[in-house]
Amino acid sequence: MTHTFDRTVLREYDIRGIIGETLGAEDARAIGRGFGTMLARDGGKKVVVGYDGRTSSPMLAHALVEGLNACGLDVVNVGMGPTPMLYYAEASMEDVDGGIQITGSHNPANYNGFKMVFRGRPFFGEDIQEVGRLAAAGDWVNGQGGSEDREILGAYIDRMVEALKGIDRDKLSRLRIGWDAGNGAAGPALELLVKKLPGEHHTLFTDVDGTFPNHHPDPTEEKNLADLKALVAEKNLDFGIAFDGDGDRIGSIDGQGRVIWGDQLLMIYAEDLLRMEPGSTIIADVKASRALFEKVSRLGGKPVMWKTGHSLIKSKMKETHAPLAGEMSGHVFFAHDYYGFDDALYAAVRLIAASARLGKSVTELRGEMPALVNTPEMRFQVDESRKFAVVDEVAARLKQSGADVDSTDGVRVSTNDGWWLLRASNTQDVLVARAESNDQAGLDRLLGQIDDQLAASGLTRGPQAGH
Repeated sequence: MTHTFDRTVLREYDIRGIIGETLGAEDARAIGRGFGTMLARDGGKKVVVGYDGRTSSPMLAHALVEGLNACGLDVVNVGMGPTPMLYYAEASMEDVDGGIQITGSHNPANYNGFKMVFRGRPFFGEDIQEVGRLAAAGDWVNGQGGSEDREILGAYIDRMVEALKGIDRDKLSRLRIGWDAGNGAAGPALELLVKKLPGEHHTLFTDVDGTFPNHHPDPTEEKNLADLKALVAEKNLDFGIAFDGDGDRIGSIDGQGRVIWGDQLLMIYAEDLLRMEPGSTIIADVKASRALFEKVSRLGGKPVMWKTGHSLIKSKMKETHAPLAGEMSGHVFFAHDYYGFDDALYAAVRLIAASARLGKSVTELRGEMPALVNTPEMRFQVDESRKFAVVDEVAARLKQSGADVDSTDGVRVSTNDGWWLLRASNTQDVLVARAESNDQAGLDRLLGQIDDQLAASGLTRGPQAGH
């Protein structure tokens, strides 16, 4: 038996497709066989499996487990929950050797996919391509495994609340917070979490509904925060937290309804962490504000700019022993007092802890940040065969001109006006650009530089591409 995947499904950081078009039960079974074969050949015996709230997730989970069992691996089912609950299960259960979460993350309702952990490390890049090679060759080990169900949600929430240990309960009990689960998989976990947190809590859309009837669960797009802003304003709350569809990315607003973007949250976390762990390395992706890297340096930390992508950031954290990392997209990773994976619920608890320890409200912390002018992440369609070549052409021209270029991931160009970035997406046929300056005139000049470089490669900054 062999299996061929649709060419769009096996991606850099995860496996993803459209149900009924590019992804179905046969693919899930083959993923189970491929991952199971690699784990069995590495001496592994047991895999933990979870899934998100999409309507297709139970079907994919069933087929995945069949594939794992057919390799002789035993499966621990933890059921429906956020992706970080699966990561927690994999990290905390001593008898498991890997984990797979079925999730479409922040994609539209008809998408689904798989995020994997292999013996405690992220499974991406070449690992995912190997699943495809094994399937094409039918090179799978055979055996007969069993399956059991385990309840993990309660332990996961209890572990998270430990982040508030030792903090003045009076301070915490005065907090009033709004939450928006967006009908995603984090809803039931959030309901349990707020019962255990001091303070007053108001929740929105915690019932899991894979059709996302209220708004799309991507908190990095400001329009999706409208309901949370209305709640915070109406109840006069201290701040608000939102989650994406599978609970591994956080969005936040302060008491005035201002968005606290991923790199700005990291500034708050860094200030709190560097008091406890002076001199620490803190990692952020190439899309993050210069203000973040400057703040980490000013506080005595070591800022590291790294490639975008949750798997790449996790690997860099292990290499540098960084206690904290984050991405513009709202993935935040705490290895300090936690496991180093991206967990939006835990990040929310750490925001509460940081505000209390620093003795400042979230609104004050947001208000202290420099008022920079920046673009959102601009994405535009470029042919798959051309996207990396364009970035290489731009890099070569800039080098010749003597520009100040960081080529960690694409090109990030620093000028007196600020900086601009152009990189190729690893997951889609798009180029991603971003720019930041002290004022609008500077930003316009930076955008002009991006346009000039694109024009020199025969492109224009065309209509925005979706996620």
